[in-house]
Amino acid sequence: MNRPGQCTLSPKNDYVDIDNYLLSKMARRILLVQGDSAERLEIGKYFLSIPFRLGIKVYPFTKFHPNPSYDSVVDGVKEFHAQCCDMIVALGGGSAIDVAKCIKLYENLDPSQNYLCQEILPNRVPFLAIPTTAGTGSETTRYAVIYFEGEKQSITHESCIPEAICLDPSTLKTLPTYHRASSMLDAFCHALEAWWSVNSTEESRRFSKGAIKLILEYRHDYMNGNQNVAEYMMQAAHLAGKAINITQTTAGHAMCYKLTSLYGLAHGHAAALCDAVLWPYMATHLDDCCDARGRGWLEGIFQEISEAMGSVPLQEAMEILPCWLGEMGMEFHGGNAGDIAKLASAVNLVRLRNNPVRMDIKIFGELYGKILSIGM
Repeated sequence: MNRPGQCTLSPKNDYVDIDNYLLSKMARRILLVQGDSAERLEIGKYFLSIPFRLGIKVYPFTKFHPNPSYDSVVDGVKEFHAQCCDMIVALGGGSAIDVAKCIKLYENLDPSQNYLCQEILPNRVPFLAIPTTAGTGSETTRYAVIYFEGEKQSITHESCIPEAICLDPSTLKTLPTYHRASSMLDAFCHALEAWWSVNSTEESRRFSKGAIKLILEYRHDYMNGNQNVAEYMMQAAHLAGKAINITQTTAGHAMCYKLTSLYGLAHGHAAALCDAVLWPYMATHLDDCCDARGRGWLEGIFQEISEAMGSVPLQEAMEILPCWLGEMGMEFHGGNAGDIAKLASAVNLVRLRNNPVRMDIKIFGELYGKILSIGM
């Protein structure tokens, strides 16, 4: 499910691999979809130098925000054509990469019609992604999320997977502590959900295991700002992204989006709050297993995850996320009981098809109640 032949460019030697990639694609005008912090990074300065060194024009596009809107994508497509661009580069976190993916998907569609209602027609526009967070793994997936009239739209198409990526750990130097933590939690939740998804495969579980082991080993050093371990956290997020590209997310992510929009939480923070209550629920309701491989299979999967976390008992493994949230000061103290029905009714039912235990709106209400009332 990962894009065949996706090229990984090294950030070493002043980004000479990127130079060679741009030249090999005969790029002349690049739409650079970049986050706010990009120009303060070494890789951002690299792109500022390209017009002078390589004669390639670079047009920065920054007209988007976290949880980007459909209108931002429309503006990006307009800019791509107004500047006669022939390549797209995403430099930023998940939002920047998602916007760039959608610009790539829509650049050859009819601008007089809503892009969301049109059939995707794959194109040959070269697309390079350079993530500046270690979380979403978006650089390796076929998914993007944008918001249309306030409602989340899950975009899925193989042709939006970047054909080239560059994992540059130096981009993590300036991440604020909260975003460092929430992006790490996002990667961890991707690995967890991919592992227990009904769509898991031997390959996806191998990716999940690799991601979880890296996060567990380097979490403390990473959160303490040790730049020497940044590359391992980036690798963990990348592996988790590969896993989720195969399996899709499950109920934890189905639950988390409304928490993000209602309370302004970072995506990874919201996902961790949800998975922290979801896993114990599923482990105590194995009779409601809906994975075709059966109850015993799911019980074994939970044991495999516990073993990857250091062969700890299942109960201890399930306490890791709540413990981390507490350690990092990310317990949730907002909301009120009146929000529970609103949250439960907003759960993305499509993602429930991937969840290994049957759930309904009543159960989601109970789980949201735990998140809102006990502060993890």
